[in-house]
Amino acid sequence: MDFSEIEVVAPNLHRRYSGVTSTVMALLPWQAKDIRIAAAGWHVPSTVPRVPMWKVILGGWSRPRVWHARRNDEMIVGVLLRYGLFQPWKLVFTSAAQRKHTRFTRFLIRRMDHVIATSWQAASYLEREATVIEHGVDLRRFQPASDKTSAWQETGLPGRHGIGAFGRVRAQKGSDLFVTAMIRLLPKYPEWTAVITGLEAPEEAAFIRKLKADITAAGLNERIRLMGEVPRDEVPLWFRRVSLYVAPMRWEGFGLTTLEAMASGTAVVATRTGASPQIVVEGETGNLIPPDDLDALTSAIEPYLANPQLALERGTAGRLAAERRHDIAAEAAAINAIYRKQLDRRRALDS
Repeated sequence: MDFSEIEVVAPNLHRRYSGVTSTVMALLPWQAKDIRIAAAGWHVPSTVPRVPMWKVILGGWSRPRVWHARRNDEMIVGVLLRYGLFQPWKLVFTSAAQRKHTRFTRFLIRRMDHVIATSWQAASYLEREATVIEHGVDLRRFQPASDKTSAWQETGLPGRHGIGAFGRVRAQKGSDLFVTAMIRLLPKYPEWTAVITGLEAPEEAAFIRKLKADITAAGLNERIRLMGEVPRDEVPLWFRRVSLYVAPMRWEGFGLTTLEAMASGTAVVATRTGASPQIVVEGETGNLIPPDDLDALTSAIEPYLANPQLALERGTAGRLAAERRHDIAAEAAAINAIYRKQLDRRRALDS
């Protein structure tokens, strides 16, 4: 993309693919319908406008632009561009964290022109005014299967129904809680198979070995599958295939996978972390449980395994809720409005 035409740069400066990366890359095609925006950094698919960082650094003096950071390192680069190189950037930061920020992070946040929070909980940890814009989901990319049983059979895995937990495999995500709940439940429900997808990082090797050893000891290697990280294009397929999605996180910033499951017509059991309490309607689209509570997790999952029709009904309700409240097009429009306001202010100062 010609940098001279760009109004907004959305950096993704982490080498490792993450939930933040997924959010940025999902949003940009929708934002690009209404504003000249490009991504810079890693993991930029061909469907997303892109600009090399060297053009950002060398071309930043030519006109006012917005730098939209979502991590500390991206805020640091924005501050250096503006205050170190004296380029006319407007700095925007999105915060999803539901915890007290470090002194250094607070220092960076104070230098932003505008701050967005992905939930009211995240906003409450910011020591300045923020605009709350909840994440949306691409309702065209994440869609329900016409028949869940047939979709599951396409996997070639055992049983008639699937239950999934997706995301990086580690303690923070509650992967061990999910495995233990499955070891308790699956022997009673032979038509169900559990699938775990997500990055298995080298630093989590001991944790993952323990999970696999527990699965083997329970004799459930065929029915609790650790699939590793799946290609981005296959992620919607797995949400579509499973009848129940479990989000057992011990803590979470937002928790976009819960929305992706609902958009896919999949019932949800989630811990009360991140934005799940605002997304999941208890007893209608799924269930909410306390974090790090294995008994509560097991009890919330079992009614769906005993009655697959319940999962279908709540999955249908989840899709309707996603359509009503969580379309990514609305999120993109709200963020673009902030960009335009910042650019208009900068132009007014320059005129």
